[in-house]
Amino acid sequence: MECERCYSQHMNTGDVVPSSRIVSREEWGARLPKAVEHFEGAAPYVIIHHSYMPAVCYTTPECMKSMRDMQDFHQLERAWNDIGYSFGIGGDGMIYTGRGFNVIGAHAPKYNDKSVGIVLIGDWRTELPPKQMLDAAKSLIAFGVFKGYIDPAYKLLGHRQVRDTECPGDRLFAEIQTWPHFTQLNATEASTPAPVEPHVHAPAHPPAAPQSPPAAPKV
Repeated sequence: MECERCYSQHMNTGDVVPSSRIVSREEWGARLPKAVEHFEGAAPYVIIHHSYMPAVCYTTPECMKSMRDMQDFHQLERAWNDIGYSFGIGGDGMIYTGRGFNVIGAHAPKYNDKSVGIVLIGDWRTELPPKQMLDAAKSLIAFGVFKGYIDPAYKLLGHRQVRDTECPGDRLFAEIQTWPHFTQLNATEASTPAPVEPHVHAPAHPPAAPQSPPAAPKV
């Protein structure tokens, strides 16, 4: 895919975290997409997700497997072109290329052709993702703006704002409301039901098992 040819492997744009690294599809073992559809121009929306399943990963081999598992579910079981998200964020602090920038996704109905969909791997209903994950997500957004893939006036949304779902989890959703560009949608833009579910979500509010890890490995 285009992103594997042109993306910087290490990002350093002003206050972007220098240790954030983009892992290519080839590195994490992605299959080829069935098709790639592009959209033109800078994305006006960034949409944050959690995976719920797979659970949080803390080592690069585990996070690579989580990306493969999500691609298997989306591509083989859902019969989609590819993994639904633009990028994944692992508990190792790495950024994993999904469909990439300027590629139509399968993560948020009505927004797939005008957004960057970022999934933070894990269940973030009751726990906050570790700092390295939050920093990597912010780093990716800043990089996208810097390179012209994301509109400088982008709107930041949680998945639940555009469809009926718990995603990205209560704790992560509360966190992103403190980030720059977070936007409350009006009634005509707000959440609507959709016929397919991009990823496995939690059943109706069961208690979440603790995910506290050992010290995360340094990137």
